[in-house]
Amino acid sequence: MRIRDLGVIDDAVVELAPGFTAVTGETGAGKTMVVTSLGLLLGGRADPALVRNGSERAVVEGRLTLDPASPVVARALEAGAELDDGELLVSRTVSAEGRSRAHVGGRSVPVGLLAELGEDLIAVHGQTDQQRLLRPSRQRGALDRYAGEAVAEPLARYREVYRELREVSATLEELTTRARERAQEADLLRFGLEEVAAAEPVAGEDAELAVEAERLGHADALSSAATLAHAALAGDPADPEAVDAGTLLAQARRAVDAVRHHDERLAALADRLGECGYLLADVAGDLAGYADDLDADPVRLAAVEDRRAVLAHLVRKYAGTEGTLAEVLGWAETGSVRLLELDGDDERIDELGARETELRARLADLAAEVSQARHAAADKFAAAVSDELAELAMPHARVTFAISQLDDLAGIELEGRSVAYGPHGVDEVEVLLAPHPGAQPRPIAKGASGGELSRVMLAVEVVFAGADPVPTYLFDEVDAGVGGKAAVEIGRRLAKLARSAQVVVVTHLPQVAAFADRHLVVEKTNDGIVTRSGVKTLSDEERVRELSRMLAGLEDSELGRAHAEELLEAARTARGR
Repeated sequence: MRIRDLGVIDDAVVELAPGFTAVTGETGAGKTMVVTSLGLLLGGRADPALVRNGSERAVVEGRLTLDPASPVVARALEAGAELDDGELLVSRTVSAEGRSRAHVGGRSVPVGLLAELGEDLIAVHGQTDQQRLLRPSRQRGALDRYAGEAVAEPLARYREVYRELREVSATLEELTTRARERAQEADLLRFGLEEVAAAEPVAGEDAELAVEAERLGHADALSSAATLAHAALAGDPADPEAVDAGTLLAQARRAVDAVRHHDERLAALADRLGECGYLLADVAGDLAGYADDLDADPVRLAAVEDRRAVLAHLVRKYAGTEGTLAEVLGWAETGSVRLLELDGDDERIDELGARETELRARLADLAAEVSQARHAAADKFAAAVSDELAELAMPHARVTFAISQLDDLAGIELEGRSVAYGPHGVDEVEVLLAPHPGAQPRPIAKGASGGELSRVMLAVEVVFAGADPVPTYLFDEVDAGVGGKAAVEIGRRLAKLARSAQVVVVTHLPQVAAFADRHLVVEKTNDGIVTRSGVKTLSDEERVRELSRMLAGLEDSELGRAHAEELLEAARTARGR
């Protein structure tokens, strides 16, 4: 992790190795900025006051080595990030004006994504931090993971039933709460379908009637035109003197026929005149037939117009002003299917009601099975945490789990009670702490001081190691308020936790720092103009000097150095056990 212009840190690189890393330094050197940097990198709140005086922005960059199967990798790739040789690059920038930017795998992302990734990356425990395990939902999840298959298997079956029950209940509620609306819809559909059925419309009928209405409405004009055209082609019996087209065409043909044998071209024209004669005779005959067949029938016209009015009414009502008869027929077909659905609702309501009752009973059985497994795991978990606390200068502290259910009239029946239920079962899980004999057990967030709370969290994490998928733990001043043997035991337990996870501890106790696999010191210098801090990885010799300083306040004290070497040797021996 690289930190630039954050608080008293000008530019520093922090290398956090696997296992246990201790971070020490004199008061005010900037140890807290290391914790703050991790917080920023994983979505913490951006405070412009953190930006180093005189700088425009603070920048924290991190390189994360992750399991390819980690949900963090999947979520980052989903957001468009790219991996760099299997590692994920993350950065956070905070400007002096308060603006904040985040990047994951080379892609600009919302800061909320960093917080989302941080949930699965690191668990932070400090004097003022809101611990993940302080939230009841997290405590329930922790207990379930500690219980393993004893809870996981029935809980998986519970969730399947829960999902189906939600679907059935939602459908049933929709059917019952909208019964009146659906009845009205059914009545309207039924009326409309009956109206359409009574009219018995036929596809294309509207177009055919329009053509017929047009012809009947102009029968007189059509008849007169056909008669005049026939007279022009074939002659008018009432006027024998009138010259018609047929007579003139016959004269033209006779004139040409007389000399056609003298020229082939003229012979061809004579043939075409003959064809024209035949065509003219056909057209004249058709005109005569058309005029004879055409009859002005006011009764039929009225019937056609009435039928068109009926169809137009259906179109306006069921297809809209710009609709067609085809759309009316389509509406009727769709409406028939919908009416069958609505008419079958009562039967569906009965079936769904019976299924809902069956699922609720099944869900109650599975909830009881999950709850029983949780109680069994809670007793073991609480006893193990209490044993750990006894070694952390809290010999009389007792941790218990309060597993309860909330009454809910709309819930499921469990042991004669109607209790609330959700996707995780019916249990409300909370960790309680009685810090000393006679104390009433209270939620750990309220029943412990800052130092006690950190030790409780450490004890929980040690017991829980291996079950929680979070790969990194950060403890800030977890050893506050303790010393001597208790400090040694804190160091021992942090080393134990580091066997299965990465552990970073900011500490002022040499007994704790001695157990670390890597020791970082935050050093502050003053050039008279600006304060700078650097983060240094200590060699074995430098580590002895730092522990001597922490023990005696003197880096080169022979007694302090001897004590530091003794402390390191004792820690190595304890870790080897």
